[in-house]
Order: sequence, then C-alpha cells, then structure tokens
Amino acid sequence: MAALARIGGRHLKSVGVINSSASCFFSQRRGVASKLFVGGLSFCTTEQGLSEAFSKCGQVVEAQIVMDRVSDRSKGFGFVTFASVDEAQKALMEFNGQQLNGRVIFVDYAKAKQSFGGGRYPIARGPPDPVEVAATTTEPSKND
Repeated sequence: MAALARIGGRHLKSVGVINSSASCFFSQRRGVASKLFVGGLSFCTTEQGLSEAFSKCGQVVEAQIVMDRVSDRSKGFGFVTFASVDEAQKALMEFNGQQLNGRVIFVDYAKAKQSFGGGRYPIARGPPDPVEVAATTTEPSKND
C-alpha cells in the first residue's frame, strides 16, 4: 500500500497535478494524524454514508467500518482518513458528539496499531491442574 502511495504521488507530481512543494495527496507523513476513529455508529451506517457525511469537512481518502467476522455485522465503529491533518482536525471538532443516523458518534484521533504479544499469538495454557491448585490453597494447620 505504501509503495502504491509513493508511486501515485510521483505520478501526480510528474503530470503537473501537484507541485513538489505542495503536500502530496498520498503523503507518507499522513499516518495516524489524519486518521480518525469514529465510535458509536449505527449498525445501518455504511462506508459510503460515513464517507459522504465526513466529506463536508474535506477530502476523505478512506472510510472503513469494522465488521464482525462471524455475524458480518458492523461492530459500531470505524475509521475515516483525510487527505490532510487540518481537514481531520476540522472533522473532529465538527462531528464529535453529534448525531449520525440517529446515534451520537464520538470522534477522536486514531491510535497506531499495537501488536498483541510482540506479533506472536498468546500461549494457550488451559485450566490449572487440580492437584497443584489444592496444594497451593491448603495451609498446614498450626496445631500440628
């Protein structure tokens, strides 16, 4: 994805759509600063509807609603990425605490993904051995 962003940015510069001093549409510095977390979404909100609502504040690069893998329903939150940090800040101020599709939404800057367990899966340990549990919970009587 990053490679495509760099190629797209170079192409836009080479054809004269943007100059090299202007901030690129596919800026590598965009990162989390222009990506917003949107919580409290209605389950009927679509990615297109989310994008259209937030496009009032600027150019929406991507609107994503997080779906449950099992039920294929919305989890009630998503992310909106803007072309610039200023547009993201404007959307944060305008939409935080406002209603969208009948529900009050909460908007904040997205946080960077954190890998769970250093990128490894957690170890399945299973239930404790009953003998070990009994040995650690019983105290020797003081009358012995």
